[in-house]
Amino acid sequence: MSTITPQIRQTCKGCSHDLQPGVRVCSLCHTLVHADELTRIKAEATAFEEAGEFRLARDSWLKALELLPPEARQAEWVRKHAESLEVGRQTNSSDVKTHDWARKFGPLAPIAIALAKGKALFAIFKLKFLLSFAAFLWFYAVLYGGYFGMGFAALILIHEMGHFIDVKRRGLSADMPIFLPGFGAYVKWKALGVPAETRAFVSLAGPLAGWIASAACALIWWKTGAGIWAALARASIWLNVLNLIPIWILDGGQAIAAMNKAERISLATIGAALSLLLSEGIFFLVAGGACYRLFTHDFPPQPSRRVTAYYLGVLVLLAFVMWMLPAAPSAGAQ
Repeated sequence: MSTITPQIRQTCKGCSHDLQPGVRVCSLCHTLVHADELTRIKAEATAFEEAGEFRLARDSWLKALELLPPEARQAEWVRKHAESLEVGRQTNSSDVKTHDWARKFGPLAPIAIALAKGKALFAIFKLKFLLSFAAFLWFYAVLYGGYFGMGFAALILIHEMGHFIDVKRRGLSADMPIFLPGFGAYVKWKALGVPAETRAFVSLAGPLAGWIASAACALIWWKTGAGIWAALARASIWLNVLNLIPIWILDGGQAIAAMNKAERISLATIGAALSLLLSEGIFFLVAGGACYRLFTHDFPPQPSRRVTAYYLGVLVLLAFVMWMLPAAPSAGAQ
């Protein structure tokens, strides 16, 4: 493993305080002395992770420990993350090579191998996930009736699994979804040190999975004529467009952080146009949220056009399925 010989800095970039040779953090303003080099290492390690080069990514992250105070939270995170990358590297180097058929599953190959061995059942169906989803299912079945309630709960599960699978395929750590009856659900994952673009992709993976579920429900309605499927499709679209509103902790709020001012204007414009075209106020809320984020002064130093295309694409796809559905379908129709 290569090492880094840090250049000795005489003064702190943050407060111009004189620094002693070899220090890693300013004692006056607590600025990291080697912040620029740490940023470079982070970008390098992240690029290796996204390419599936877990050993190289781990080695890059470990370089950062030489520039961080040992007791710092960042150093603790790097140590734990390096351990998780070592597990991912071992999985790739052993299981995937042993089971060549699994390569057909691409980034889901480790999951396919685990399922084939029968070892993933206990990892996937964890107690918290099972109990919270059972309560979630019961709540909506009582609230909306058995068929629609169970279908609605399943649609939310699909949305959350979109986040979960996207995190796992990037080699990052994530817990199975936790469901809160009456409030929603969430996937807990470690985003510390992850680039804004990657966080945006993970956030948008949920609405993308939701669009797939909406389209499937719409297709079943088109084939069978059963109104409950149209109602489920419309409910799924509404839920996922709601999550695309770029505010607070919603998926859109995380994704828009990777977009600059011009890209946010384009989101506001398309959201408003879809609202007028479909006469659906939920799209106008997306436009309003984008307008609000024009004045929050949180524009990224390097915006991502890929995130913008992803965001707008999912929004338009959801609008297209809604346009194909009948107006005000009956949830009780069979």
